[in-house]
Amino acid sequence: MRGTLSITIDGRPIEVPAGATVAAAILQAGSRSRTSVGGEPRQPLCGMGICYECRAQVDGRPHARTCQILCRPGMQVVTG
Repeated sequence: MRGTLSITIDGRPIEVPAGATVAAAILQAGSRSRTSVGGEPRQPLCGMGICYECRAQVDGRPHARTCQILCRPGMQVVTG
């Protein structure tokens, strides 16, 4: 059993399974990864870091590909 850990997505604390990607945590939280230039909400598409649809700010780093980053305790994620 791997347990869970706590991260913050858009100011809301969320518990996620240990080993989950940030993209999975964003989906679990019911959030979007980002908003397109046209204003449409975007979500991960490929899950491999190729499409760039999963980008969000992670621990102050903008445009991070969240499908490639594993959650760490206390991580701060900002979508939009």
